[in-house]
Amino acid sequence: MKMSQKKIFLVFVAISTVSLLLHHGGHLSWTFEGFHLGCPVPRSHPSPGLKPKHTNVAFLKTHKTASTTMQNLLFRFAERNNLTVALPVQACGHQFCYPRSFTSHFVHPHTLPPNIITSHMRFSKAELQRLMPNDTIHVTILREPSSMFESLFSYYNQYCQSFKRVPNGSLEAFLAEPWRYYRPDEKDAMYARNTLTFDLGGDKDRPATDVAYARAFVAEVERVFSLVMIAEYFDESLVLLRHLLSWDLDDILYVKLNMRTMSSKRSLTPGLPAKIRAWNSLDAHLYDHFNASLWRQLSALGPACVAREVRLLRQAQERLMRRCFGGRMPLLRSAAQIKNKDLRPWQPSGKVDIVGYDLPINLSNGFLSPAQELCLKLIMPEVQYTRLLLRSQSLRYRRGFQLRPPQQSHSPQQPMRSLMPRHSQVHHIQPIHVVAAGAASGTGSTSTSKTAVGNQGQTTKLGPKFSQAL
Repeated sequence: MKMSQKKIFLVFVAISTVSLLLHHGGHLSWTFEGFHLGCPVPRSHPSPGLKPKHTNVAFLKTHKTASTTMQNLLFRFAERNNLTVALPVQACGHQFCYPRSFTSHFVHPHTLPPNIITSHMRFSKAELQRLMPNDTIHVTILREPSSMFESLFSYYNQYCQSFKRVPNGSLEAFLAEPWRYYRPDEKDAMYARNTLTFDLGGDKDRPATDVAYARAFVAEVERVFSLVMIAEYFDESLVLLRHLLSWDLDDILYVKLNMRTMSSKRSLTPGLPAKIRAWNSLDAHLYDHFNASLWRQLSALGPACVAREVRLLRQAQERLMRRCFGGRMPLLRSAAQIKNKDLRPWQPSGKVDIVGYDLPINLSNGFLSPAQELCLKLIMPEVQYTRLLLRSQSLRYRRGFQLRPPQQSHSPQQPMRSLMPRHSQVHHIQPIHVVAAGAASGTGSTSTSKTAVGNQGQTTKLGPKFSQAL
């Protein structure tokens, strides 16, 4: 009898093991590989007993640095985990009234109190401390100044007067005599000099000879931001982010967004990179410092472990892309070629072509399943996703407000922050187990842009290349 029970038990264990192998597939190979390398094993599911995910994050979205891709990642993380994202009031558009210095008054009341903030702003440490939870982790991203400035010059040439007045739109002409065209105090001047420094709240026009200011500014950024990502090493930066926040591998999947076509880019002739760095000396100082800092952190984690996680990330990303796009990688399309208006990226001017993605024909009509909705949001441009998220959170706020007893209704004497419901009826999207290799592209629609209307509701009904891609 005992022998029979033992056999039954062994059969049960064998069946359970096979089931586990079939269910998890490639995920078990991560564990075996991690064990072999002596690395921390990336999770694809929440696991009991492990450190909980950190959910309070302030991401300073800088310009033309792959930040739109990072914003999309954070939007999707917030929705999956029923978190609140601080979004701009309608008068500010889809940015926090940039280039004005951020204030909590720019935050839509239906998106309070927030767990995550990630839309464009000019950084203000004091205002963010007033708005965000005490345990908020601050993150931002930088890009090599010469490639970034070329992107800025191309992207904003119809908005920034310092660029617009240059004959024939010549970057060489601007850099030959920048003070001939640049006006420090005019509208959109922040795109023409030390844009990263300006976004971080610094003085973009501090002379390059003021080395003490540059060092003090870098030190302050280092004190505030727990991680400064580098666009050229986007995947490696995501590995550090995952460890910093105790996130799963599924949480850092992305698709490159807000990319220019090759015809919209210009190659830099010899000598131009040095001139760009000299004109943007504060940005160059920031980049050099935090690029070196990034590699020190990666070295501490272990080069073999980092390479392994990057490889697993890219493999998982590729699987997700193939599942979302009918077994093949998605094709980049111009805005005019994208049938679904909710997936058309904003175009800064007729001289710059920003490309996006379209869903396969079999997903182009009717309502989407949760998995298909994930695919839609994975490629949704910034403006449309911001609108969609604001509608979703406003609906959650109104439902929560209606459910409150009368004595808990909002009154002017009560702080609005304490009255906003953090958790309510938010549609959860189950992650597809996991990324297309490569880095992501930055954002950069100007504050004067017109916002497009996105979809709303919990089910979605559709309507009728890394640093080289920026």
